[in-house]
Amino acid sequence: MKNKYVNFISDDHLLDCIGNLHKAYLKAKNNITKKNFYSNKVDTIKLTFDAKFNDIDEESLIQSEILRQIDKSINNSIGTFHEQIFGGIKGYQADNLSGYDIKAKDDTLFADIKNKHNTMNSSAAEALFQKLARYANDYKKAKCYWVQILAKSSFCELWSGDINGKEYSHSRVYKISGDQFYALLSGQDDAMFQLYRMLPVAIKDYLKSAGKSEAIAENSALDELKSGIKKSKRSILDQITFENYSYYLGFDKL
Repeated sequence: MKNKYVNFISDDHLLDCIGNLHKAYLKAKNNITKKNFYSNKVDTIKLTFDAKFNDIDEESLIQSEILRQIDKSINNSIGTFHEQIFGGIKGYQADNLSGYDIKAKDDTLFADIKNKHNTMNSSAAEALFQKLARYANDYKKAKCYWVQILAKSSFCELWSGDINGKEYSHSRVYKISGDQFYALLSGQDDAMFQLYRMLPVAIKDYLKSAGKSEAIAENSALDELKSGIKKSKRSILDQITFENYSYYLGFDKL
């Protein structure tokens, strides 16, 4: 029976991957309590500039900041989504708990997946090269890849050159763009395009079947802040500043 969505993984596997990502979205939304919102200290001086220079009211500004934190949390889950997609392609498996993100079941390929090309500093890049080189040395028939899902161009090339001030090269360590890696594993040049085109349909089908069984207590941070300012009579920004920096000199006067 022909697949409804893409040709290289089953419909059920794609829907499972979408479902896992949906759970990550729900978790991220539920996690934004005031305590979590404050966990890395809110830069209220920057938020003041944002409000005035961009002519945004304080409540909308805080809502945007909450959504930014949710987005930051979701970025990692997007990388996991691609790993799970790859793990559904015949002959491959996903298992980031074993040190690799994707491997061929016959040990001829190992890969580390990064969602964006610029998510690593030089030290992290060096550590990744060394890890992939170890796999290549341990498995003599293996090709090892640094996969950049969202790359600056379409490519598959040996990864060599200066990394963190040192020269590195290996005959079987590569860097590769997302489209080329999808093509490599699936045997279909347009595999990533297939996924892109069919995602809206698959997501719609998933949401229809999932129904509304998952309760979403979204963004409770804003409700908690509103409750606080009713008592304190402060603005939202002043409330956040007081709760984050009341121990700074003079800030207890807010």
